[in-house]
Amino acid sequence: MASRFSLTLHTTLHFPPGSSVSNQVGFQIPASRPGRRAKILPPRQFYVQASVTQPPSISVNKSNPQPQEPAPRLPIRSIPGHYGLPISGPIKDRQDYFYSEGGRDAFFSSKVQKYNSTVFRANMPPGPFISKDSRVIVLLDGKSFPVLFDNSKVEKKDLFTGTYMPSLELTGGYRMLSYLDPEEPNHANLKQLIFQLLKSSRDRVIPEFHTSFSQLFDQLETELAIKGKASFPEANDQASFNFLARALYGANPADTKLGLDGPKIIQKWVLFQLGPVLTLGLPKLVEELTIHSFRLPPKLIKSDYQRLYDFFYESSTPILDSAAENGISRDEACHNLLFATCFNSFGGMKIFFPNMLKWIGRAGMNLHTKLAAEVRSVIRSNDNQITMGAIERMPLLKSTAYECFRIEPPVPLQYGKARRDLIIESHDSAFEVKKGEILFGYQPFATKDPRIFQRAEEFVADRFVGDGEKLLEHVLWSNGPETVTPTVANKQCAGKDFVVLAARLLLVELFLRYDSFEIQARKSALGAAVTVTSLKRATF
Repeated sequence: MASRFSLTLHTTLHFPPGSSVSNQVGFQIPASRPGRRAKILPPRQFYVQASVTQPPSISVNKSNPQPQEPAPRLPIRSIPGHYGLPISGPIKDRQDYFYSEGGRDAFFSSKVQKYNSTVFRANMPPGPFISKDSRVIVLLDGKSFPVLFDNSKVEKKDLFTGTYMPSLELTGGYRMLSYLDPEEPNHANLKQLIFQLLKSSRDRVIPEFHTSFSQLFDQLETELAIKGKASFPEANDQASFNFLARALYGANPADTKLGLDGPKIIQKWVLFQLGPVLTLGLPKLVEELTIHSFRLPPKLIKSDYQRLYDFFYESSTPILDSAAENGISRDEACHNLLFATCFNSFGGMKIFFPNMLKWIGRAGMNLHTKLAAEVRSVIRSNDNQITMGAIERMPLLKSTAYECFRIEPPVPLQYGKARRDLIIESHDSAFEVKKGEILFGYQPFATKDPRIFQRAEEFVADRFVGDGEKLLEHVLWSNGPETVTPTVANKQCAGKDFVVLAARLLLVELFLRYDSFEIQARKSALGAAVTVTSLKRATF
């Protein structure tokens, strides 16, 4: 099927009275009718925006009273749970989390049953001897969890990966944007840089996705013909990295010194950062005495990381020039572009795309047929063009993608430190939190809260169709609710809408090409290991 592609990105800057700055960044593409969430700019435009505002300042002057918490509507309850002794307590919780109780879902479920509460105290890995303090207050329901997104109540400084922070040697000596709190001066500048990167990709996103993932499907078909099965994650890693490099930077990795090594290098580099909170399937004693207790030496990955850095430095001249003009050194900007692309974007696609294929594959032929009919009908009526406007006319596809984000968020863990004394409410009780205590939320429990979602544990593809779209405010996957816009004043992922677009594009490409598919899936350290066992070519 011949397809033409179009994509533009609209950016406006507004300077209202005072010192605040507002910047809106979004994809602006011809559309046939407005989507429910997106703002529509006439005529016939789809608009995904990211606005930038001056973050509110939190005074630390003791002469100024702190904001007062409203009186709780529920009875105050002492937070249940305990931390145990300083070293043995965190180690016991770590072993229970990874091994003794059947994995982290079972770990949290057992605590909920033990304390009859979705809010409790526990230690989170890694603990000794990587984390100085592993004590957290765990939030597991959809009502208490959103406090982690309220920057007036929680601080996000150095809490991106948890109660520890990876060595700065892994990121050129700089604290990356993901580790900065919105009140830190450099946060706004670096996040604005990512918004500008997204703007610069406006003409390449849809065509480069088509090119990269057409190559992925060709590879899967060839492997299926030879072996009778095909590994999706490996092919997805290469396609995702190629797409990001070509779309965001206009560079084809295969034509550079990096070659096809990007995904493998990134995987090793991420292991050096996330190893303390992963289980790799190695013997328990080996993992406990290595990645869970001690940091892997950054020098072991230094030369590989340099290859990544050189690729991004050579491919990012325009955006680096802009960064320098705005007071960000080219070196710091390049390390942040690398991190945002490889850790955030590539990491999200590496985890989420196999998970999405797993859930949709398990849903079976009935859903596949409906998705294929919707996708093909809309694209044919759109002169065989894949545009964002056309994708907005696919309500079942949109809902299916969001249901995948709901049932298995690609970033499952969230952290924040209380800026002041707080009162946090679950569905049943209120709890007092002291200033400086670390709050932790496990997103898959919050997004499967049975008090919010019916059939919460089930994959329901049409959950967000029609009136169900109102439930999107409870879909939490990108350091904020799905209905909130990324700004420099919050910690929501700058590329949130970019990732959603990529997820929907994957489904469009899949069901333009195939009527149905079959998979086998098992757990892996990051997401699911998905094996494709059948691809049925389009017949209608």
